[in-house]
Amino acid sequence: MKRLWGATASYTAGGTLLRTQWESGLAPVPAYLIDLSGIAELHGIHDEADGNWRIGPMTTLTSCRSHLGLQTAHPLLTEAVRNIAAPSVRNLATLGGNIVSAVGDALPALLACNSVLQWRTEQGITDQALTEWLEAEQLQSAWKERLLVGIQLPRQTSISQTKRILAYHKVGRREAFTPSVVTVAINGQLGDDGIWRDIRIAAGGGQTRPRRLEHTEALLMENPSNSPSLAVVYQSLLAEFKPKGDSFASADYRRRTAANLIVSELWKAAKRLTEER
Repeated sequence: MKRLWGATASYTAGGTLLRTQWESGLAPVPAYLIDLSGIAELHGIHDEADGNWRIGPMTTLTSCRSHLGLQTAHPLLTEAVRNIAAPSVRNLATLGGNIVSAVGDALPALLACNSVLQWRTEQGITDQALTEWLEAEQLQSAWKERLLVGIQLPRQTSISQTKRILAYHKVGRREAFTPSVVTVAINGQLGDDGIWRDIRIAAGGGQTRPRRLEHTEALLMENPSNSPSLAVVYQSLLAEFKPKGDSFASADYRRRTAANLIVSELWKAAKRLTEER
């Protein structure tokens, strides 16, 4: 059907984001809607034999949040989902819809988990790192020519003698049920020897497309927790994170808020290690 109707048709999952865009005039109402809810393969959360997790894009945010196995294996994602919209919206909204919006609040957590997207194209199923997809210049039009059929979360490996650092924060204009101003996620390990390892940091919020902050990650990787100093890390974050400002919050406010949140989590992790020694 999509091939027949082309740009005049739009895939629809929960429809919560599409409806918001239509009502605000940000996107035209398409002539045709292609309902994906009846495709069983697009639903469900699966713990696969290789230790990876696979989530169908039609899986609701509520299902992601309440899944006990996912809470244990990937708490960053379930925490992110907990902070999205109100319960009534989460009952309809899907993880796939949050992703293809390109600004969904689940994206920083998924980036920090090193997630991979699985697409159905005319040539078959193809895998693409979420990081790569978000960096594509023509992202908004590209996903409409193919169908997201799965989200894969790689198994989280733990290095001996290390402690995993997990943090997700969303700052909004009020305490709950609000669009984000800033969202950040951290997934890493701090060894008993004080060395940062396997660290991934992502930030987004508002209409800013979330990105991994790879330069700052490289500053930390395989270095002791006291070098470089957190002041240097903070300046790196200010230089690397480039959010979009709007009438609610300036780009500079978003940048500094993200840097404050990330540095605070790194400081707390280093402090805990010092206290345990």
